[in-house]
Amino acid sequence: MSARRTFAEVWREATQRLDAARLSYGQGTEDAAQEAAWMLIHALQWPLLETFARLHAVQRRVVPQAALQRVSQLLQARIASRRPLAYLLGEAWLHGQRFVVDERVIVPRSFIAELLDDALAPWLRDAPGRIVDACTGSGCLAILAAQRWPQAQVWAGDISEDALEVAAANVALHRSAVQLVRSDLLRQLPDAIDLLLCNPPYVNAASMRDLPAEFRHEPRLALAGGDDGMDLVRRLLDEAAVHLAAEGVAVVEIGHERAHFEAAFPRLPVVWMATSEPDRVFLVEAAALRAAR
Repeated sequence: MSARRTFAEVWREATQRLDAARLSYGQGTEDAAQEAAWMLIHALQWPLLETFARLHAVQRRVVPQAALQRVSQLLQARIASRRPLAYLLGEAWLHGQRFVVDERVIVPRSFIAELLDDALAPWLRDAPGRIVDACTGSGCLAILAAQRWPQAQVWAGDISEDALEVAAANVALHRSAVQLVRSDLLRQLPDAIDLLLCNPPYVNAASMRDLPAEFRHEPRLALAGGDDGMDLVRRLLDEAAVHLAAEGVAVVEIGHERAHFEAAFPRLPVVWMATSEPDRVFLVEAAALRAAR
């Protein structure tokens, strides 16, 4: 990249290089253009969300030499290693908020975050007093839930000590009151849960074998769900039947595995929630789980 280039020129060139490298996306960005913009804005040390909202206004801004060099370094690292950009930058964004990430956790991208503002209201009789985020990873969903319901007690559990270290960094970053617990699913977490959130490992064995290189940098423990992807989901729902309050609900993400879920739970009444991609998240009530046992 030459010494004097505009934002538009650098963005276009970076996008072309990423496209030519035939990379995979879906870990915080949807395509090469988004990734190149994130890379460039980060190198410029501009506020990410504000800049994305007004990209049209910065197209002619000249990119300083230091930022050009940083973009070049990031492009080389991204293409050569196929590591997710979030890991290269040490950050990811979810629901408009920044979280610390590295290879100890998956890159935050849960569709559950879309539901926390108002979409769960019809199924919550009152504001939840006890909230649990199981398989918390980076802690992002627990932190967002604590922000949404500041009067609630919020626990975040994960079996991975490495993941909990990242979650602790995010709890500190957001000055959150979330309580972190090392737990095998719900076993070490409290009972009488009003709202259970979980984005468990759900990738089926065939899909695990076909994962793009970028996703292989994420911890296998947080992805692999057994032959049909439902190993952890079966355990989770069985434990949720005991741990949920009488009027409690569980909100669970299963990615592309709806067919496998319905084959595993053909008679369990669930509600498929409206998110930006359909059939990714279901809600189930405590009474339905107890009736199905």
